[in-house]
Amino acid sequence: MSDFRGLHITIYTLYKELRLAAHPNLFVFTFLGILVIAPSYLYSMVIILGCLGPYISFMYGRETNDIYYTSLLPVKKMDTVKAKCLLLALTQMTQLLISLPFAVLRTHVIPKGNPAGIEANIAYYGFAFLIYAIFNLIFLTQFFKTAYKVGKAINLAILPATIGAITMEILVHVPKFQWLDSVEPDIMLKQLPILVIGIMFYIFSMLLAYKVSANRFQKVDL
Repeated sequence: MSDFRGLHITIYTLYKELRLAAHPNLFVFTFLGILVIAPSYLYSMVIILGCLGPYISFMYGRETNDIYYTSLLPVKKMDTVKAKCLLLALTQMTQLLISLPFAVLRTHVIPKGNPAGIEANIAYYGFAFLIYAIFNLIFLTQFFKTAYKVGKAINLAILPATIGAITMEILVHVPKFQWLDSVEPDIMLKQLPILVIGIMFYIFSMLLAYKVSANRFQKVDL
C-alpha cells in the first residue's frame, strides 16, 4: 500500500510540474530536437538547449514561488525534489526521442555528412547522455542548497556541459577519432559502447543528484 501511495504522489507531483511549474519555453526547447535535420549545424547546440530549457523553468518557478507553493501541498520535501528530477529527465529524454526520426531522415536526405561537427549518430547520443548527466548533477544539487539561487546553479552547471559539448565537436575533427563522426552501420556498432556508458552514467548521476538534492533540501528553511 505504501508503494502504491508513493507512486501516486510521484505521478501527482510530476503532473503538477508539467501543468503549473513548467515554463512554455521548456516544451519549445524540447521540440527543438528536430534541429538534427539541419545541414551544417552544430548538433551540440541541441544538447545545450536541453539544459537551458529546464533552467528557464526553474527561474520561472522561483518567480512564481513554486517551491513554496509545493511545500504547502501534502507531500514531503523529497517528493518535491523527485518531481524536479523527473521533469528534467522527462524533457531531456523526450527531446532525444523526438530527434531520432529526424536524425535517421537526415542521413538519407543529406548523406554527405555534417561538415560543421559531429553527425547525429550513436556516438552523438552517447555524448548527449553524458553531457546531460553532468549538467543535471551539478545544477540540481546546487539549486537545492537554497531552492532559490537558480543563477548560481546554472553558472556552475552550464560551463562543464559546454566544455563537454565543445570536446565532442573537436574530437570528430581529430584523425584518430573520426570514426565518431560516421553513420556507417559497421562503424556505428563500434560507437555502441559510448551510448551504453552514457546511459548508465546518466542513470547513476540522476540517482545521485536526487539523493544529494533531497538531503540538502531537507535543511532548507522555507
